[in-house]
Amino acid sequence: MRRGSFRDETVDYAAVGATQAPDLMQYPPERSIPSHESWRIGSGEERFRAAGEALLSWHAQRDAGLQVRDVRPASGPAYTGVSFDEQGQPVAPTRFEADQRFDEDGTPYVGAGMTLRLHGRIGSHSADAEVRVIFVVEEKRRIGFALGTVGDSVVSGEESFMLDWYENDEVWFTVRAFDAPVAVRYRMLPQLVKHRRRELAQRYLRAISPMYT
Repeated sequence: MRRGSFRDETVDYAAVGATQAPDLMQYPPERSIPSHESWRIGSGEERFRAAGEALLSWHAQRDAGLQVRDVRPASGPAYTGVSFDEQGQPVAPTRFEADQRFDEDGTPYVGAGMTLRLHGRIGSHSADAEVRVIFVVEEKRRIGFALGTVGDSVVSGEESFMLDWYENDEVWFTVRAFDAPVAVRYRMLPQLVKHRRRELAQRYLRAISPMYT
């Protein structure tokens, strides 16, 4: 098992880790619009491991049409501190991360405390932002991470990407998020936030699931 968590006051929202709260859809952070999408993407360990490798090497973002730039590791060792179980309850293993992996172009895999810039457009919507990896989970049947906004985004909030390999052998991919409008057009037209989030979720699914049609 590998769990990594990071909390830094430089993120631009208060409810750090709230994408793992079981009642996110009923009680989202103040002024935020919540989202929860979940899809069955196959069955078996091979499908789970392949999807996990793709997820942790930024394929969800890159294959969704976003550029991953300026990836910077945490300023110190990534403390494996508070993370969250499937019910949203905090768990607190304690050790330091020592293993860092890289993809074929030298970009580090997802790591707790890492800061990066995502750049691109989702249809007519901007997706340019500096974000921070809030937590990372690598377990026998669960792999995922969350990104929180640091600045320069049209919305403020967090999104999490989780893969679960259940006892019935099914593999599910879940994207949860909460977005508080920042840009004027999104504050005036909050439905644009929902449209942007739906488009992002569908692109993430296409990136991770070969079964998507």
